[in-house]
Amino acid sequence: MSVKNETKSQQDFPLSKSNYLFIAIGFAIILIGFALMSGGKSEDPSIFNPEVFSFRRITLAPVVVMVGFISIIYAIIRKPKD
Repeated sequence: MSVKNETKSQQDFPLSKSNYLFIAIGFAIILIGFALMSGGKSEDPSIFNPEVFSFRRITLAPVVVMVGFISIIYAIIRKPKD
C-alpha cells in the first residue's frame, strides 16, 4: 500500500525537482539583473548624473534579466527524465 502512496505523491507535482531548481536559479538571475540596474541617482535633484546611462545599467542588466526569464521558460518546458 505504501508503494501506491509514493507513486501518487510523485504524480501530484507537475514538474520534477530539477525543473524547480532551474526555476529558482532563473529567479536568482533575474534578481541579480535588477540589482545591476539599480543606482546612478544624483544626490542633488537639479544636477544630472550621466552614470544613469552606463553600460552596466543600459546593456548588461537587461541582458542578465532576459537570460533569467529564458532559463525559467526552459525550466517549465523541459521534460523531466523518467
